[in-house]
Amino acid sequence: MIIAVVVILVLIVLGLIVYNVTIHKKIQKFKNMNQKITNLYVVQDFMNAIGETSSVEDKIKKINDILIERYEIKYSTIVVFDGAEYQVKASNVDEKHWDALKSLHEVDMFKDSIETATPKYVTVNNDNEKLPYQKMEFGRAKSAIFFPLYIDNVYIGYWIIESGTPHDFDNVDTTVLEVIKENIVSVLKTVVHQKTLESIVRKDLFSGLYSEEYLYGEGKRIIDQYTISTICMFKITNLQDINKKYSRELGNKVITEVSKIIKENISQEYVFVRYMGPKFVIAFSGVEANGVADFLNDMKEKIEETKISLTDEEIEEASLEVKQGRNKHENSLEREVATPRLNFVISSYYKGTGLEEVLKKEEEYLDSADQNESDITNI
Repeated sequence: MIIAVVVILVLIVLGLIVYNVTIHKKIQKFKNMNQKITNLYVVQDFMNAIGETSSVEDKIKKINDILIERYEIKYSTIVVFDGAEYQVKASNVDEKHWDALKSLHEVDMFKDSIETATPKYVTVNNDNEKLPYQKMEFGRAKSAIFFPLYIDNVYIGYWIIESGTPHDFDNVDTTVLEVIKENIVSVLKTVVHQKTLESIVRKDLFSGLYSEEYLYGEGKRIIDQYTISTICMFKITNLQDINKKYSRELGNKVITEVSKIIKENISQEYVFVRYMGPKFVIAFSGVEANGVADFLNDMKEKIEETKISLTDEEIEEASLEVKQGRNKHENSLEREVATPRLNFVISSYYKGTGLEEVLKKEEEYLDSADQNESDITNI
């Protein structure tokens, strides 16, 4: 009888052990699934941040805020090396500590981490100690994980997370943190291209307008505040003839006057750039194609009725350049009159789609159109 009871108890205990193990596996599976869902949300938030904010700096700050909120990180700092110096691109740490945070590459314990491309975990054992890299501060951080960042095997900086509790990261899932780090790298890799565009944006000398590159940075941010916009590209179709028949000086004056007339008549919410050579782009933010037709007709009529010529001072200056050999004209310039002729093409642009594809399509149309075409075409 006693043996039977013992056997039953053993079976019950074994059953409970199996049950607990099964429950534990299910809980772990649920946690993993929940973590994967969180990671997906974070990736989606990252993508939204890339599209919603304007400058590269704003985007990096946005993704850092997402990390802090989604993963409940106490302190998070992203430091990027721009080839000349280290810069804190995003941090929720008081700015008085930034000098220390952007000098972590000089700390011995992190040098090895950078050289081997491996994370480094540091912590203290009690509240009376401080982390080795801390200079001015004592109570803010008691544990930290340092992640060197690489794009295509090229070191670009680091990400460091900190906690005010000793040993707070002892049991953290490092695989999740690695995924987060890779997401940070992906975002940085994406915004590097935008940073390049932002740095090469220039203002055109004759029109006073931004160059084409502006469209893909700050210009796109303005346009993408609206779901639908109208992109208009126009070409001064007889600009080359003016340059050849009269002078390049007069051709430049035509560019200046055409740009001036349009700038004086469009809203500041619209983006107006000199696209390339005789081609210009107006992005009518938040306006559908049928809402710009009358305006373009008025502008076309007004510009094509404008008589443009060089002033006496401009003729004198250009003639002086001829004499000094800085201008290739064989003879002194005369007062000639030019009338611009324009060809317009418009297309609808939808937020989130490829702006460059719309522009490419419009440019191909204008380049293939008959030289004498002067119209407003919707494609």
